Order: sequence, then C-alpha cells, then structure tokens
Amino acid sequence: MPHLELDGGFQLHYETRGSGPAVMFAHGAGGNGLVWWQQVPAFSERFTTITFDHRAFGRSPDIDDGPGRVAFGTDTFALIEHLGLERVHFIAHSMGGRTAAGLLRRCPDRIASIVFSGTNGGTVDDYARTRKTELEKEGFFDGSLLRRAMAEDYYDDSPEFAFLYRQLRGINPSRPKDFLAPTRRMMNYRGTMAGVLVDSGLPILWIVGEHDRVVAPELIRRSHELTPGSQFHLVPDAGHSSYFERPAEWNDAVGAFIDGVEAAG
Repeated sequence: MPHLELDGGFQLHYETRGSGPAVMFAHGAGGNGLVWWQQVPAFSERFTTITFDHRAFGRSPDIDDGPGRVAFGTDTFALIEHLGLERVHFIAHSMGGRTAAGLLRRCPDRIASIVFSGTNGGTVDDYARTRKTELEKEGFFDGSLLRRAMAEDYYDDSPEFAFLYRQLRGINPSRPKDFLAPTRRMMNYRGTMAGVLVDSGLPILWIVGEHDRVVAPELIRRSHELTPGSQFHLVPDAGHSSYFERPAEWNDAVGAFIDGVEAAG
C-alpha cells in the first residue's frame, strides 16, 4: 500500500487508479479513502483517480501530538507535489471542503475545478448563518451524525449498504471528540470563501442530496448563489452521503461537470 512519509514520521495513505486527467477525492468525517469504491471504477475508465485517507482517518493515523486537521491542506498539497500533478480536479465531500480551502491557499494554479459535495466549503453569508440557526431551532439537525449521514429511508431500503458504510467508517482510528471543532481563532470567524472562489475563476459544482440533514440543501444552494457561474445539482432521494447512496446519479453529474471543464480546455 503506497504511503507518503511526511514530517515526524507521519504516513499519508493514498491510492491511484486509471489514466488521463487527474481527479482527487477527499472524503468526509464519516469515512476514509475506501468509501469511494463506487466512484473509482467509474472514473478510472477515463481519469487518473487519486483517493487518500486524511490524517487521523483510515490508514493514515496521526502521530503523537500531531497537528491534526489543521494539516489537511498541507498534507494534500504534499501529495499533489509527490505525484507531480500540475493540474487536478478536486472533489471535496463534507469535511473535505476544509481540505479544498487549504489547497486554494497553497496551489490555486494547480486546481482545474472543484466539486463541493455536501459541504459549503466555507462559502456563507449572514443570510446563510441566520437560516442555519433557524433550522437548528426547528430541529432539522437533530439526531446523531451517523444517523444523519444518509437519508432516513436508506437504512430500511438498503440495510446491507448501510452496514457496509458503518464497517468502512469503523476502520478509522479513535479521535478526540472535539477533533473537528473550530479552533479558538476561528470560533467567532465571520468571513467567507465566496470571494476567494469567485476571484479564482475556477469551475465549481455544488452537489447535495435532496434529504441532507447535515448541511441542508437550501444552504448549499445559497453557496451556489454566492458563486456566480457555478453549477448546482440536487441528488434526488439521497441524504448527506449522496455519492454512496445514489452513486449512478452522483457519478453522472460529477463526470459530466468534469468532462465539460476538460472540453472547455
């Protein structure tokens, strides 16, 4: 299994498949590189697909007193450098949106496009913040994160796949409960990535499940509105893990978006 060794002896696990333009998949907090098992076979037919386990996830356990999630962007940039990628389509699911933000600060010239899947990527405004607070009060986000990882009906309709999702999640190392909590510096942050994304001129696709109760589709649509020229796709009958629940629809939408970017040169 390929690993990239970084500072302090930390080893970042990654895998590559296929050939063609590079597409890198960044998983969310409920998964690791293995969750893309329904994407890699489809995309590797015409793209070089790169999956990896974020630091402290899957087969990339963090070192003692390691930097944790603040190193996501640095780690991924190191992987891009290691693989010699001059141009990569970056797909960021949920937590992976933080990684995308880190890459935009480090190597915007190497990113061909960004797909934000089930994440606002830090692209918010006061309206989105207010609406999120309203949804919280209404109970929209109630329930455990694991239960909200998929549409409610999915657990009954596809119990075998729901079981597989939990098993894949189960290989993640244990982490502090506040691992993804905002740092003190970010606690009262009122900024947004909207300007950065617009100024970058990058092609952007926002994709979200119709029944996502982790981020709320209407808030992702707001992120789309804040980035004129971006695309938006709602995956029917899917929850937060739309890539896992409705892979054919998700793959078609993302693949068509990347094909369009490639066709445009």
